Amino acid sequence: MNTVFTQELTRFNGLIKLIRQSCVDLKRAIKGEVLLSADLEAALNSLKDGRVPAMWLKKSFPSLKSLGGY
Repeated sequence: MNTVFTQELTRFNGLIKLIRQSCVDLKRAIKGEVLLSADLEAALNSLKDGRVPAMWLKKSFPSLKSLGGY
């Protein structure tokens, strides 16, 4: 059971790191400090529509929840 728990925590920590980094990158792109890549633009559009960005869903568990429930 400890092995499964460790694997789950590793997966969640990777997801949290991705979410945090993409939010930081989006903030910097909005300020004009970095270029807005295609992935970041798709994430920004998803966030504006209240959907979970595809780049986050690649690393997370399958979910049909909207952004608020995610």
